[in-house]
This record gives sequence, structure tokens and C-alpha cells, in this order.
Amino acid sequence: MKWMKFKVKTITDAEDIIISTLYDIGLEGAQIEDKVPLTALEKEQMFVDIMPEGPEDDGIAYLSFFVEEQEDGSLLLQGERTDADGVCSLVEGELEELRQWTDIGEGTVSVDETEDIDWINNWKQYFHQFMIDDILVIPSWEKAEPEENQVGMVLHIDPGTAFGTGMHETTQLCIRQLRRFITSGTELLDVGTGSGILAILSLMFGAKHAVGTDLDACVVDAVAQNCEANGIRPDQFELMIGNIITDQEIQDRVGYERCDIVVANILADVLVPLTPVILHQLKPGGIYITSGIIDDKEQVVVDAVKAAGLEVLEVTHQGEWVCVTAQKD
Repeated sequence: MKWMKFKVKTITDAEDIIISTLYDIGLEGAQIEDKVPLTALEKEQMFVDIMPEGPEDDGIAYLSFFVEEQEDGSLLLQGERTDADGVCSLVEGELEELRQWTDIGEGTVSVDETEDIDWINNWKQYFHQFMIDDILVIPSWEKAEPEENQVGMVLHIDPGTAFGTGMHETTQLCIRQLRRFITSGTELLDVGTGSGILAILSLMFGAKHAVGTDLDACVVDAVAQNCEANGIRPDQFELMIGNIITDQEIQDRVGYERCDIVVANILADVLVPLTPVILHQLKPGGIYITSGIIDDKEQVVVDAVKAAGLEVLEVTHQGEWVCVTAQKD
């Protein structure tokens, strides 16, 4: 399908009011481009350990809206056919009204036709089946073509809009440590579960039960689909949306001294405040597996683990990434 893109040049202070106004005339799904620095919460919710330095905020913002182009070249807006000039006129009229009582900056509109791209699924062309040791990881849209003598286990995964395909070094580091420590009686907690890959593999390794927590509700569908694809029953994997570091209700639901293993593949800066909290969820003798740690943050996490009273059992590396495995007394 083809899309017509309408881009409004404005200022950052006017982003919300323009998006709301244009939503009312049928333009939805705004793409925002600006140089506003990320907030602390936004950084916390991102799965990278080193944030790139961005350009200085100049107050300028670009808001792009997309309208599907029909086969005859017309555009469909709120159920009525129109064209690019018609949409531009609508947008310019709304902007002119806003300009009467608030600063919207330049407030100009440009038009462009996009390529025939499915933005949600286009990335899938780069994700193909691969091996993690003897585990074959297969995206849901591919068929397995494994050599039988090379494969010990097959994991079907589709991250959807969640995080986690198994390709990243930190995920693989965690998988290897989980495989070492899981038993048939293991109660597991996966903090920042994303697509659910670590919890699902733990259950496939033989764990008794898993709980996953995540900040983002978008993981709900991804986890459900991946559990079904791998034969994981609903009673085996419980998903909770919330921040276990600060949310008492989530801490209570997970339970205290209930977990044999806690795995957290997040950020070093999140692992530091997480560790003293998660100590209470671990049973005596429980194992704490952490990754998402770039190599120059290794000592920061090791120090946090030791400060919480845990014994560091092993530090493993893959590329420039680190996994710290510890145990509660």
C-alpha cells in the first residue's frame, strides 16, 4: 500500500495541541521529530546501555501524518474521498485557527508520497532462524529447516512490538546461565520480560513456573503468542505489568522469598536500584542472573550486587557485553 505523508513544521511547545487538533479531523498516528532530550523515565524504559549524544534542542519540531492512498490515487479521510490539496487545505485551516491564540512557529505543511512499506513488519526481513548453542530459534513467519543432529531444542519467537529475539549477546549470556541453574522445581522471575523469551526458555528447560514483569503493556500480546507457539500453558507463565522497583503491589504479587532464580536483562543503571529490592523476592540460596551490561559498567553492577549482600559466583562475557551471576546466602 502507498501512503501520503503530510509534514507540519512547528515548535516543540505546540506538538501536543497540533496533534490533538489534527486528530479531530482524522489524521492519526503522528510521527514526531525533534531534538528534545530524553527524560530519565524514557531512558529507563529503553534497552540500550549507552545513550548517544544528540544535537542541541533548537525548539523546532516536525509532525508527520500518514493517509492511505487508494488504488485510484484518491485519499480516504474519515470515510470520505479527498486528495492531497484537500487535506492540505484542512490542515492549513486548522493551523491558522491555532495561530490566532498560540505560537505554533512556522506552521507550514509539506506533502510527500511514501514507498509501499509495511512499517510494522518490514524489519522481519532481517530476522531469520539462527542457533544459540544447540537451540534453534525460529521466527514465527519461517519454517524450520534444521539438521536434526544439530538441534536440541526449537524456540518459536515473534517479538511483535516487544523486546527480545534472542539475537543479542546479553540474551544469550542469560540463556546459558539459566540452563545451568534451572531444575524441575524452579520458580523463576524474569524482570523486564519483553517478548518473554527468557521465561519461556526457562520453562522449556524444565522450570516449574515463571513470572514476568514489564513496564510496557505492549508485551502482553507478544508473550501470549510466544507462549502458545511454544506449548507453554497459561498457568505456567504469569505476566505482570508494572515497575517492581517502586510498585509495592507488584512486589507483593510476586511474593517474598519465593523465587529460586531471578533473571534481569535490562540496563546497568536499572540493575543498581533493582538489586536491593529483588533480594527480598529471592529464596535463601537463590540465583540472581543479570545482563544488559556493557563492559565498562561491569564493576558498577558487581559492586551493587555485593552491596546487597549477594555472593558473586561468576562473571561471563560475550563481545562487549557482561553477565553477572550471584547467589543469596
